[in-house]
Amino acid sequence: MIKQIIPSEVCLSCRGCCTFSQPESSWSPILLDSEIQQLLECNYPPSLISPAKRFRPVPDSQSDRFLCAFLNPVDFTCKIYSSRPLDCRLYPFMINRKEKKVFLACDLRCPFVKGHLETEGFKEYIRYLNDFLNSPPSLNLLRKNPQIIQEYEGLLDLEEIKI
Repeated sequence: MIKQIIPSEVCLSCRGCCTFSQPESSWSPILLDSEIQQLLECNYPPSLISPAKRFRPVPDSQSDRFLCAFLNPVDFTCKIYSSRPLDCRLYPFMINRKEKKVFLACDLRCPFVKGHLETEGFKEYIRYLNDFLNSPPSLNLLRKNPQIIQEYEGLLDLEEIKI
């Protein structure tokens, strides 16, 4: 289990997460193979998962945007928050491929990041995540689930992950 830096009452409060401008967004969460299996075992419809192993967003009836299928649009809470996928647990951190290297990176659009990026607590959390992702079990998980390593634009690369 990954410890979280963003308090649960702050997470999702900006209403920027879990919403997408298009139905096939590169920002939609990527699922590990075991997470897909777990969702299917919990009787979630396979149609919620794209062939690229991402959550398939659904149209938002209140706007021209798309929402994660697990986002409650009324109160902006996650229906599976306590068991959300690794990609969601990591955010605003992401696993970013740049050329032939892989990095722990950070999305600077997250308001929490903007307010905490230079704090010692945030820097300590980056070290924690770096150690976690570079541990043998995590490296093995990443090797078995290469779909979680993506190329993203506009992220701040923080630490290299030695895959």
